[in-house]
Amino acid sequence: MIDTNKYKNRLNVTPNINIIPLLDVIFTIMIFLLVMLSQQPVADTSHVEQTQISGKPVSASGTSEYYLMPVSGLKKVVVNGVDKSNCIRNQAIAIHTRAMDEGQVNIDSKTGTITIQAPDDIADIAVKPPSTT
Repeated sequence: MIDTNKYKNRLNVTPNINIIPLLDVIFTIMIFLLVMLSQQPVADTSHVEQTQISGKPVSASGTSEYYLMPVSGLKKVVVNGVDKSNCIRNQAIAIHTRAMDEGQVNIDSKTGTITIQAPDDIADIAVKPPSTT
């Protein structure tokens, strides 16, 4: 014999809903949406010609004849074999734009040395002390 009353009593029990996992899922979805909506769209550059990328610093206030080159622990600056360490101020040096464009600048951070091979016509003005303004 089948006990149907026991089965009916079991069906009349109110369901027990655990809300904690539901909140976890809602917060996860909300975080995902916030992160995705805060991303900026990427411009399509597939049709743009590739240009040469330069490691030369860019002046934020326009064109400049010299660029500031700070090096932690800078001790020595050599231009075309001539020691120009007297131009170092606060571990930085100002390097002429032509020396960076047409010459070669090697930075050795281990020894604190910058070696510059500049065009001969600007060798005497290739570096200068950084301005204090």
